[in-house]
Amino acid sequence: MTVRAGREFLAIPGPTTMPDEVLQAMHRPALDIYSDQMVNLTDSLMADLSRLFATKGQSYIYISNGHGAWEAALSNVLSRGDKVLVLESGRFAIGWGNAAAAMGAEVEVLKGDWRRAIRPDEVEARLRADTRHSIKAILAVQVDTASGAYNDIEAIGKAIKASGHPALFMVDAVASLACMPFEMDRWGIDVAMSGSQKGLMTPPGLGFVAANDRARQVHKKADLRTPYWDWTEREGSEHYRKYAGTAPVHLLFALRQAVDMIFAEGLENVFRRHRLLAGAVRRAVAVWAEGQVLGFNIAEPSERSDTVTTVTMGNGYDPVALHRYCKEKCGVVLGVGIGELQGQAFRIAHMGHVNAPMMLGTLGVIEVGLNALNIPHGKGGTEAAIEWLGESVSP
Repeated sequence: MTVRAGREFLAIPGPTTMPDEVLQAMHRPALDIYSDQMVNLTDSLMADLSRLFATKGQSYIYISNGHGAWEAALSNVLSRGDKVLVLESGRFAIGWGNAAAAMGAEVEVLKGDWRRAIRPDEVEARLRADTRHSIKAILAVQVDTASGAYNDIEAIGKAIKASGHPALFMVDAVASLACMPFEMDRWGIDVAMSGSQKGLMTPPGLGFVAANDRARQVHKKADLRTPYWDWTEREGSEHYRKYAGTAPVHLLFALRQAVDMIFAEGLENVFRRHRLLAGAVRRAVAVWAEGQVLGFNIAEPSERSDTVTTVTMGNGYDPVALHRYCKEKCGVVLGVGIGELQGQAFRIAHMGHVNAPMMLGTLGVIEVGLNALNIPHGKGGTEAAIEWLGESVSP
């Protein structure tokens, strides 16, 4: 027997649940890709992506997922044999570094910990030690969706500046853009990248890269450039070159609607909504943790992200069983533990198209699953989340 009905709710960190308005925006005929309407759509999206990245630099749209945007960012500024410093805080900066290595870069990992964020002082110390400036680029993620770590990109940018090192600062904002503050220019970021399927509430398939003038100067000498990813090719006068061929018209319709919805709500309001819902989730998990089986993967509260919470499960209990129960019996899909946390954790996404009913429903379903599977936990987690929102959201 189940208690589910209708479509599943995706409480996973991508692809996230999309608003009906975004789905409906795609239900229309394609445009003439050479028309003024198509050009205007592209121009408006490029400008608004730069606004979301908070940069005066140039933005680019790729028909790709985030892994493609990783390659786009790397290939446009690196040359074969360049040294890249990867700042570890989970799985995804390491993955970006692995892509760089496969493309011909030399990769060094500044060892981190899956239970904590990047330490800016460690970054500064490593860069000061690189007196020959052999490191050409630094890779970091703002939010690691495997560990749930939130990295203080502003503080890392300040550490890089304090070191006096000339390496490019490159940041993955896949799990944070349009959910949490991101200030590319103000924080000293040279290249940033993201994807469509998380905070931007759009189907997977679009990757985004933003580059400042310093990165575009380095680009001129980069020898990893290939025709599809190349910024120079995409800055040609013919409109179709902005996509290296046929534009992904219907995905662009979806993105236009999603970005319009974000700006209609107001970015600061979007950020506050994510903070409040993340706080509610954390209140629930803190109560459940009283049973000595569940706990936060990220030890320090200030280093837990506002977009995904990674919950560890110990003492021989199986998070996969909880995942299966929530999906099959209740229609809520949780994220599984990945990388070093495979079989040891589950993840609750609270990013993009989410509101209080969605998150309270998700927490309630998890609590149903904990009870049904006899997993020890503190009682009243969902109630704690409700109390938090009641205290935090003014009439």
